[in-house]
Amino acid sequence: MTDEIRQIISEHGRLAVDVASLSDDADLYQAGMTSHASVGLMLALEDAFEVEFPDAMLKRSVFESIAAIAEALETLQKQAA
Repeated sequence: MTDEIRQIISEHGRLAVDVASLSDDADLYQAGMTSHASVGLMLALEDAFEVEFPDAMLKRSVFESIAAIAEALETLQKQAA
């Protein structure tokens, strides 16, 4: 899952650094992602993983790192099952 998340971040996150150089816990906002870019990232994640982020999950901490995004996606997939 994290490889797919990294690919989506590289396409939509608009980071100032290569996503491949970041650890799973690295702060994506410190790496250059803006709140505007996080919206595009969220939409791409929803399409790729066939989930929808509820309003309660639309906060900075959910999109702060690859690990946080993976955890959120796993939660959404479990709820959908």
